[in-house]
Amino acid sequence: MDLQNLKEHHEELLSFMENNGYCSTYIHRFRDEINRILADADSHRWQSYQDIYLEYLKVPHSKDYLRNKRTIIGALEQFDLFGHFPDGRHRHTLFERGSYHLLVPEFQELIDFYRAYEVQRGKKESTIRGESLNTASFLYRMQEQGARSLDEVTEDAVLSFFVSDDGTLQKSCSYKKNISAVFKAGLKWKEPQCRRILGFLPLLRETRKNIRYLTQDEVRLLRDAAENDGFSARNKAILLLLLFTGLRGCDIAGLTFSSIDWEKERILVEQQKTSVPVEIPLSAVVGNAIYDYLAEERPDTGSLRLFLSETHPFSPLAAGSIGNIVAKACRLAGIRQEPGDRKGTHIFRHNLASTMLENGVPQPVITQTLGHTAPDSLEPYLRADFVHLKECALSIEAFPLAEEVFSL
Repeated sequence: MDLQNLKEHHEELLSFMENNGYCSTYIHRFRDEINRILADADSHRWQSYQDIYLEYLKVPHSKDYLRNKRTIIGALEQFDLFGHFPDGRHRHTLFERGSYHLLVPEFQELIDFYRAYEVQRGKKESTIRGESLNTASFLYRMQEQGARSLDEVTEDAVLSFFVSDDGTLQKSCSYKKNISAVFKAGLKWKEPQCRRILGFLPLLRETRKNIRYLTQDEVRLLRDAAENDGFSARNKAILLLLLFTGLRGCDIAGLTFSSIDWEKERILVEQQKTSVPVEIPLSAVVGNAIYDYLAEERPDTGSLRLFLSETHPFSPLAAGSIGNIVAKACRLAGIRQEPGDRKGTHIFRHNLASTMLENGVPQPVITQTLGHTAPDSLEPYLRADFVHLKECALSIEAFPLAEEVFSL
């Protein structure tokens, strides 16, 4: 591993951090790590910055300590190999998120086989990643309990991952399904070991939480908040898109100029979740809000993305920022401010679906509007269709009841 560039230029990195307000303790940690790497390079056969970090795993350390080392070593990698200085925006790429890099070789081999197998079968990358992350966490727990191979995983260890000692469910049915998907693929790799662990996975009932739907009063207050002077034109356009289109937050963040067909008054989107294209009417209220943002507020950066950050360098808006905009709207509207109140972007998607149901819009039309790939995806929204649910209510006239039941 060639560390000559780091040796010659690391003072530039430290000076940059000093000039940009990094605390002295943090800078000192960087200096110590650089000195350690340069001093120990000759006595180790490091091939990459990953190898440098993995050296720390040979001795027990706390998660916080290891997280700190990953951040520092990852930042050094970005500086040494790519010339990137820390900016608070770009996360290091030393490892993917999750526990994979902490696993013993056999556990990593299982996940590697699963990923290659499902890529060949055409499974969506986001699904593969989610199932891999969940399984890596599961295997890391098995490893913490002493298992260094699949043969050493015990049924008690598996059950303790899902259910606590007092019987409380710790992991959901969908989490178990993700783990199961990896081990089912693993049957073509190490059939007996993977089948054995599949047999240990508990039977969990699939449940759905009740969705706290938006009330008409909340919708009115949110629309009023969109007109607040403290709410930017960009945020107003995004809030109205959520209210009137049912688009997911990630799809709104991914909109480009070509996504808006002004002549035909349509919004064209290929959904990130399903890769299914959808075409949504562009209403006047949404179109006017987008136009106001483009004409009055959006900086001209050359980016094709529709929505940009509001501060320099005006980068394309991240999907996570859509949730922050919703949180701000709720604050201005004075709604959903108690701990645990649901105020994510999905409540708007649910609101659109339930409103369309109440107004008698055919279910296939709603499914097409929301871009669902399966008809039963609409089922959770049916529970909030109170207009039609009331039509299913049975009369109690045939049941004898005492008069005091109805008295105040």
